[in-house]
Amino acid sequence: MQSNQLTSGDVIADRRADYAKMLDESGEPHAAAELMEQALELVPRWAAGWYRLAGYREKSGNTAGAIEAYTQTLDASPDDIFGAKLKLALLGEVMTPDQPPSSYVERLFDDYADRFETSLVEKLDYSVPGKLAALVATTGRHYSLAVDLGCGTGLLGPEIRDRVARLEGFDLSRNMLAKAAEKHVYDHLEQADLSLAPEATGLFAEGARHRADLVTAADVLMYLGNLESVFEAVSALVVPGADFAFSVEDAGGDDGFHLAPSLRYSHSEAYVRALCARYGLDVSAVSKTAIRKDGANTISGILFLTHKAV
Repeated sequence: MQSNQLTSGDVIADRRADYAKMLDESGEPHAAAELMEQALELVPRWAAGWYRLAGYREKSGNTAGAIEAYTQTLDASPDDIFGAKLKLALLGEVMTPDQPPSSYVERLFDDYADRFETSLVEKLDYSVPGKLAALVATTGRHYSLAVDLGCGTGLLGPEIRDRVARLEGFDLSRNMLAKAAEKHVYDHLEQADLSLAPEATGLFAEGARHRADLVTAADVLMYLGNLESVFEAVSALVVPGADFAFSVEDAGGDDGFHLAPSLRYSHSEAYVRALCARYGLDVSAVSKTAIRKDGANTISGILFLTHKAV
């Protein structure tokens, strides 16, 4: 049995965990935590169980207990597929990581792929692909090669396909890439990890640098904190005169970037503009807009259209 499996491998522990979930959904997180503790007595190295216990404790106001449970999650699953370190950062126990664990982001979207478009577009009013495509359309250009970073299920692809001769999509999640392939819009799809140094991302597998005259990143950068490596990768991808269009969640007046309770990062306009200047990207247009809902809240974002000087 893998210690990070979503089920424990023990029938009694799983049953108690199921009851704990029911209690939590009924508004009784303290009782849910007690039952989850009993389940973990039977399977003490169950990472997913510790993560669930941490959540119940956090809801019931037991911050110290939540920190202990998130720490146990990380101990049982060192690759941190649950993002326990991000939770510990929000609770002030560790420094905010510059990047989330790739294993966490990959698992998140692999699990989310089948319901991604229904949840995001139909329920959360997700609007970035259309808005970003409209921003690209203001250039009036037709592109030889577009690279769609973090393409997901391919929502942006159909929006820009008519102005692109060749369209390549890259994403960390193989399940999301499989969904994108079903649209028959992309000429090439490949797995890539934008949190790594440029040459390790998977974007340059054939050594093809400076090949794209359009790069897009729709709702991708909020799953990365420090964007330095992303801008370095984009700089290596584009030809002189290329456009780079992307979105971020708006950090408001805050400087730099910060981790939100959603476990996504928000970035300030000043931070992004500084990176653009550093990597020779002229900011052509900026649009501040609502990009999706998150529960009862509306998430504000910033869309950028930038241009690489010739």
